[in-house]
This record gives sequence, structure tokens and C-alpha cells, in this order.
Amino acid sequence: MTATQAYSELVRRSREAALLGSAASLLAWDQETYMPKGGGEHRGEQLALMAGIVHQRRTEPVIGELLAVAEASELVADPESPESANVREWRRSYDRATKLPAKLVEELARTESLAQQAWVEAKPKSDFAAFAPWLEKMIGLKKAQAEAIGYQEHLYDALIDDYEPGAKVSELRPLFVRLRERLAPLVAKIGAASRKPDESMLRRDFPLEAQREFGSKTAAEFGFDFERGRLDVTSHPFCMGVGPGDCRLTTRYDAGYFNDGFFSILHEAGHGMYEQGLEAAHYGTPMGEAVSLGVHETQSRLWENRVGRSAAFWKGRFASAQGAFPSLKGAGRDAFHFAINAVAPTFIRVDADEATYNLHVILRFEIEQDLLTGALPVADVPTAWNAKMEELLGVTPPDDRRGCLQDVHWSAGLFGYFPTYALGNIGAAQLAAAADRDLGGLDATIEKGDFGALREWLRDRVHRHGMRYRPGDLLRRATGSALDPDLLLSQLEAKYGALYGI
Repeated sequence: MTATQAYSELVRRSREAALLGSAASLLAWDQETYMPKGGGEHRGEQLALMAGIVHQRRTEPVIGELLAVAEASELVADPESPESANVREWRRSYDRATKLPAKLVEELARTESLAQQAWVEAKPKSDFAAFAPWLEKMIGLKKAQAEAIGYQEHLYDALIDDYEPGAKVSELRPLFVRLRERLAPLVAKIGAASRKPDESMLRRDFPLEAQREFGSKTAAEFGFDFERGRLDVTSHPFCMGVGPGDCRLTTRYDAGYFNDGFFSILHEAGHGMYEQGLEAAHYGTPMGEAVSLGVHETQSRLWENRVGRSAAFWKGRFASAQGAFPSLKGAGRDAFHFAINAVAPTFIRVDADEATYNLHVILRFEIEQDLLTGALPVADVPTAWNAKMEELLGVTPPDDRRGCLQDVHWSAGLFGYFPTYALGNIGAAQLAAAADRDLGGLDATIEKGDFGALREWLRDRVHRHGMRYRPGDLLRRATGSALDPDLLLSQLEAKYGALYGI
């Protein structure tokens, strides 16, 4: 068999596995949106079967043989070619997947489905005890996964690598220390400031249909293509790329609070535009996949915060908001801008402002490590969570619904996912600064409602490359610098210094 034939066969097999995976993704999306409550156990069996089939397809011994032929050929001579990138990432995926027993993969998928149903029931009741057995089981499975994959430094590294290839605890800790050292004093200064926003204007009557229309219109103007995507309602907003031409956004609404629905839509639209910006011709191969969740998060945070919370955006959009929501008539634009950028420690991560958000991530980063190493027993999670909330944010959740039960991630087995949110915030600041420099200033185009230049800049620098480069290399090529929290911290200090007069 020639190298060209081996590569073509790898592409065929990869696309076939991706199609099966996309069917499982659609089952998972339905579970989070429209599936009746009674379907949970059956859905778990469906997802377990699909996971087992996909795992089997991705770990067949012939794939290793085909990879060996391709790796020894001129196809991989240029490390930046699509062929080289695909072979490199196929090898990485194959080596990881072949270390995992099929029974473990199936049991993880089954438990994820059932645990999420248990979480959905436990959260509104603030009943951590009901969810605890599922968390215990999930931790055991994730530890087994990490041990099977292997690691050099920390068990947690094996799990982070699923979401942010190459990331390690030893590298993340110093980044998070730098964030904590400057964010905590900033939040304290803001808390002591005499100038305060009037957040009451955000807690008025905001009809749900008007929210849907206003948010959808804004997402479309940003560049999310609703001919190739849709928006639905769920309990925990997410974006799911099912495949070319099918990207699903979800959000949640509160008829008495503006921020919840609107900024969730902008956030998920950022993810969605990344999915829609991947080249369809490469579907089913690494070149047609997002490089990492950290990079994915740069897109959502950039559109949500740098664009959606900017003064420039609301200069061009506030009159439209007043037209959509009569309750905003009489409110001042500058006062509204200050309100949507209010800083105050909150119990809920997804409701957190830019200044406190990364402190929520640090809390989860620390607790997850302790759970996986056994330093923190599952039964003690609520107590440990509340203590860290008090330490980092100065607040204590009144119940577990607004504490350790607030996130879907643990029920879905997403240990190692949370650090990517902080990496995304850091990278978003660097990408926005680079785009501002390359495009000659973002604010003027944002105020005019011209979002195309930024969208195409991101498509050219990030989206179209798929997994051609590793996350750090992609960011360095796009911005000219390595991942560094100092720019984000300086931007936050300047922004909130101006708003709060500190």
C-alpha cells in the first residue's frame, strides 16, 4: 500500500467515525433540550452503545498500521500541511484511545447520561446528597481513565489534555497565581469605590420572546448563520457543532433579568461562529476540528465581553434595545453600560463579571484536583466549596443549588474542562488587542454595527486552521505573543478603573 492510499483510507475511516460521533452529539443535544424526563435511562444506553462503536472504530489495529505508512512518507514532510497535521493528530488520538478499555468508554458514556439526569433533579432541590453517589462513581471512572492514559507529573494532566492538548498543572498554577494576585485587590478596590452602577434597570420586564428576537438578531449580525444553525432553550447554555451546516446554540431566559439570556446568546454565538468557520472540506479530520476548548473559549469571551459589553457596541445598539424592551425607556445609555459591567462577587459562575470570573475557575481547578487525588472526600464537597468561595470571593452560597451543584460539568464527566475558561479569557484579550492593531481600531466598526472585519480576521487567524497548529502556536501566530495574563489584567484594571473611578 502506498502512503497516498494509506492516507486516503485514514481520511475515510476518520470521517466515518466523525459521522457516528455526530449522531451521538445529536442524541446528547436532544437530551439537554427536548427529551422527556422518562427517557433518561434509555438515552444512557443509546449513548453508551454509540460511544463503544466510535471507540472501536477509532482503535482498530489497522489504523496504527496505516499511520505507520503515512508517518514514514513525504506526506508529513511539511509540518504545516493538512496531511501532516492530520497524521500528527490522528496518532495522538489513536495512542490515547487505544489505552482505554472499551468497557470503560461505554461505562463513562452511560454514567454521564444518567448522572446528568440526576444532577438536573438534584440541583433545583439543592440536594447534594442525592447527586453525591453519581459524583463518586464519575470520579472513580475519571481516575481510571487518567491511569489508563498515563501521565508524567499529575493525574489531572491526563484529563486536561482531553480539552487543552499539552496543558499541565505545573504550567497552569503559576498563571492562576498571577490572576489571583491582581484580581483580588482589583475586586476589593471596586467593592470600596463610592461610584456604583444602578443595576435595577437590568431587573425589569424583559419579555421572553423579545429577548429571543433581540439576541438572535444580534447573533446574526455578528455573523452566526441561522441557515446553518439554530437557537433553543436549556438549563445550562452550550453550543454543539453537530456537523457542517448544523450548529446548535442554547440559552436560558429570565423574564425579569436582561443579562442572563442576552449575554449567553452572544457567548454561545462566539462558539458557533468558530464551528461554522471550520472548513467543511476537512470535516471528519483534525483539520476540520477546533484546536482546543481554550481557543474555543477565546471566541466566545471575545464576542461576549470585548464586543457585547463595550461602550462602542451600546452607542450603536442602545436605541434598538429600548425599542425592543419598553422597560428600558428613560434609562441612560452610559448608565446601562455601567450596569451590564457591574462587578460584585456572585455565587454563580455563569453570572460572574469579568473581574471575578477567573476566581470561580480557580476554585474549581483546585477542588477538582483534590477530588481526583482523594484529598477531598465527595461528602465534604459542599463545605470545601463554600470555604473557597469565602476565601476567593468573600461570599458564601446560601444553598448547594447556588454552590457546588450549579455546574453541569461534573455530571458530564468534564474534569479538566474548567481551566480552559481562564485560558480563553487570557487568549481573548490578546486576540482582541491584535485585531484592534491589525484592523486599525475595533471600536469604530463595532459602533457602526460592522462586525464583518473582526469575524473574518478571526476566521483567517483561528477558525480555518483547525488543528494545523497546537493551541499555543496558533495563539502566538495570531497575536505575536505567547499566552500571558498580564494583558487581560491590565485591560480589566483600566476598564474598571474608569467605570468605578478607582
